[in-house]
Amino acid sequence: MKFAFVAIVGRPSVGKSTLLNKMCGEKVAIVSKVPQTTRNAIRGIVNKELKDLRGQLVFIDTPGRHSSEKKINKKLIEVSNRALTECDLVLYVLDATRSPGSEEEEISALLAPLAEKVVVAVNKIDVSNSLDPFVSVTSFSKNNIFPVSAQTGEGMDELLLALLSLAPEGEALYGEDYYTDQDVGFRIAEIIREQAINRLRQELPHSLYVDIADIELKEKDNLLWVRAFIIVERESQKGMVVGKGGEMIKAIRLSALKELKLIFDWKIDLDLRVKTGKDWRSKDHVLKRIVG
Repeated sequence: MKFAFVAIVGRPSVGKSTLLNKMCGEKVAIVSKVPQTTRNAIRGIVNKELKDLRGQLVFIDTPGRHSSEKKINKKLIEVSNRALTECDLVLYVLDATRSPGSEEEEISALLAPLAEKVVVAVNKIDVSNSLDPFVSVTSFSKNNIFPVSAQTGEGMDELLLALLSLAPEGEALYGEDYYTDQDVGFRIAEIIREQAINRLRQELPHSLYVDIADIELKEKDNLLWVRAFIIVERESQKGMVVGKGGEMIKAIRLSALKELKLIFDWKIDLDLRVKTGKDWRSKDHVLKRIVG
């Protein structure tokens, strides 16, 4: 039996979260075209048997690594660094459709001391299948570089087999029916945030987070009642989230309920509102609560 914690790292928008969801076979991490959507170390659990290897891999999806002096970005880098120090293996994800640049060189240099436990996945080969630029920019063995598609699942078994081969012997930490260990409130907040950022203007997604104010399970009715707030930085942004006649907040609420229905067996009653948390991205106590 093999067991390993696997940190997933890479620059923003390479498809780390989509890849995690494909490997787990369930929606574990939210997905958006907006860079740096991931703000937390998200755990996804894969139980797999390939050839003569059987094991459990606990993946830790980390925020995209991007150079910036903003306080929130520094916190995101801290999350990624912590995952690297605590992991058994590293899955370094690159984007086959984007030429490797300075960020790839920085990440490759960061991971060089961990080379023996690094597996590289070059994602989006359903769009572009040339690996040569990535082999040259990284210092890792070509035998540990795998072309994959998080959209189609191509190359997934080969990637998982490579990780299982490197994983140490150990007992599973979770039961076979687990695919994540996120608590209910966190998952609901993330789904609401996903639906909000996919509907709002490019600059607004980084200015919002979701706070679950109240949550109650009414077992008799198989109903989960939730009151949540979308928090924006400025009063002027509230109108964007609410929309004309409340159309935007209604669309976010209904699309979130549709996604949550696919995850939970309960009926969900969602009371969704908007309020301002002035300049929250510069406040340590807020960042400590929502980034980690």
